[in-house]
Amino acid sequence: MPVPTIYYLRHGETEWNLLGRLQGARDIPLNARGRAQAVQAAGILAGLLKRDGRNKAALPYVSSPLGRARSTMELVRGKLELPVADYSLDDRLREIGYGSWEGLTLAESEASDPDVYARRLADKWTVAPKDGETYAAVQLRMLDWYESLLVDTVAVAHGGTARALMVALGIETPASAAELYIEQGTVYVFRDGRLEKYS
Repeated sequence: MPVPTIYYLRHGETEWNLLGRLQGARDIPLNARGRAQAVQAAGILAGLLKRDGRNKAALPYVSSPLGRARSTMELVRGKLELPVADYSLDDRLREIGYGSWEGLTLAESEASDPDVYARRLADKWTVAPKDGETYAAVQLRMLDWYESLLVDTVAVAHGGTARALMVALGIETPASAAELYIEQGTVYVFRDGRLEKYS
């Protein structure tokens, strides 16, 4: 059976993205630039679906349950002239949890817990802040999500989940993925064990 293609979008920018604050499970809304990025990504997605001969109305659309991802999905679907609310949610797509560091900048995280910060700097994949989640754990839930897909799918989620999916599929290593910047307003296409980025 062919492996499904994933058209993957990171949510648009929020004020916390702009300020460099770790969001994790916090529900921070899109800012004006983030809304524009969602519309930009929708235009890129429309072109890719047309190029690939996909019927935009026939594909499943799935989002992280966090508000910034849902708002991005709804802006994308609106731009594609599809019913805005006709998509599903999957908790496995939620962002990595930063626990006690949520709301902090990296500098504030380091000041609050220098030991864990130093260990995480050396091994971002398996070290988590207090009450937080490791990338290794996110990798497992993203692999579980991926293996549940039956058909080509449009997904809106997060930077952390994108990194975890790249490692789960063998496209990146934990060390390389941990340093990747996942762009907003861009479509990442996971296809046949490869990754292509369109911006």
